[in-house]
Amino acid sequence: MFVCLGNICRSPLAEAVLAQRIAEMGFSAEIRVESCGTAAYHIGESPDPRTIAVAEKYNVPINHHAQQLKSSDFVTSDYLIVMDDSNADNAVKIKPKDAIALVYKLRDFDTEDEGSDVADPWFGDTDGFDECYHTVNRCSSEFLHFLVKKHNLVSA
Repeated sequence: MFVCLGNICRSPLAEAVLAQRIAEMGFSAEIRVESCGTAAYHIGESPDPRTIAVAEKYNVPINHHAQQLKSSDFVTSDYLIVMDDSNADNAVKIKPKDAIALVYKLRDFDTEDEGSDVADPWFGDTDGFDECYHTVNRCSSEFLHFLVKKHNLVSA
């Protein structure tokens, strides 16, 4: 479960990028990917048009409707991958006692700037969405390698 603030920019883009990689590697039966936001600003909405445009630019299929993070997501997901420290703090506030999900920042899997935040492109121009795509693409690839190794997955 990828987590950002409104679930219309960073996390749905990360969901789409990882879903494409999962399908390409033949892991669709083993790995389920979703995204949500810690805030309820955009529930039910499609991704930001700039998110859709950058996904199309890089030939990444995206089909998503925003949803809000629920405490049950800590039980139904193995991993919650947050985009920044603020959303990590917000997520932990609703974490139930029976949580199984491990919480990481997406950039914990970054080969260039490990542990930093994924910049929120919402207030910027299309360049920010392009930068977000490259960050998400790089980190999602490393996260998938982590999953394959940790769970001993063998591609089809």
